[in-house]
Amino acid sequence: MKWKGNRQSSNVEDRRGQSGPRMGGRGINPMLLVPLIRLLFSKTGLIIIGILLVLGLVTGVNPLSFITGGAGPVSEQTSGPYKESAEEAEMAAFSRTILANTEDVWNNLIDNYREPTLVLYSGTVASACGAASSATGPFYCPGDDKLYLDMSFFDEMERRMNAPGDFAQAYVIAHEVGHHLQKLMGITDQVDRLRGQMSKAEFNKYSVRLELQADFLAGVWAHHSQEMTTVRLQPGDLQEALNAAYAIGDDRLQKQQTGRVIPDSFTHGTSEQRMRWFKKGYDTGDLEQGDTFSANPL
Repeated sequence: MKWKGNRQSSNVEDRRGQSGPRMGGRGINPMLLVPLIRLLFSKTGLIIIGILLVLGLVTGVNPLSFITGGAGPVSEQTSGPYKESAEEAEMAAFSRTILANTEDVWNNLIDNYREPTLVLYSGTVASACGAASSATGPFYCPGDDKLYLDMSFFDEMERRMNAPGDFAQAYVIAHEVGHHLQKLMGITDQVDRLRGQMSKAEFNKYSVRLELQADFLAGVWAHHSQEMTTVRLQPGDLQEALNAAYAIGDDRLQKQQTGRVIPDSFTHGTSEQRMRWFKKGYDTGDLEQGDTFSANPL
């Protein structure tokens, strides 16, 4: 895939090296609680309270933190600027370039397209959809319109899933952007409203259709990327994306992990379905062809 030298998106938050939310301090020792209460209600205690209030006004620090040792929630922590390797720097540049390419394509195809933000993280991350770890894999959060990516997933694709290649990685990013498009179109909200109105097995069927549509949209992006931008596919690139779609099919993953396949528990679709819907988007480039919710059979 020829991607170097192309525009990189500025809609990127680099949170690598930051840890997730944690609690600071140790709080009050329960053994000291009764003596402390007695002290606070004495004449000496009133003087201490007055001093703490003055300190709080001057420093802007919660006066209780002087007593509890700073107990309370602390937002994301960082040990300083993240020091990336040359390989990580290239993967980050690649991710920014692919995001920029999706912006170029969808701004051309969709009126008033609102661009999502890509969050690069390492280890754990906090999102509007809750906390997540690298084990979660790449995901899109409709609550904050952000894509979350720990780039170690690309290594896992190559080593554990046997799905190497830069276009395989581009497919992953484009799939998550596909979920953003579904949010903008109102499809995500329509599906979410069905949650709780039916059994888990029935809702899973809608989840599968949502994921396959995101695969289709990734294919549509790939189709138009060749016509609208200077990012170019090379021989073998399309097969890389199809290999990736095959590798993350529910049936294949379940077979690998448990030795059996339970269709009612599928949430993303089979390997064959994921490959076919991505290929359909790539071949047609036609958004009208992507109604996975009416397709029967899938």
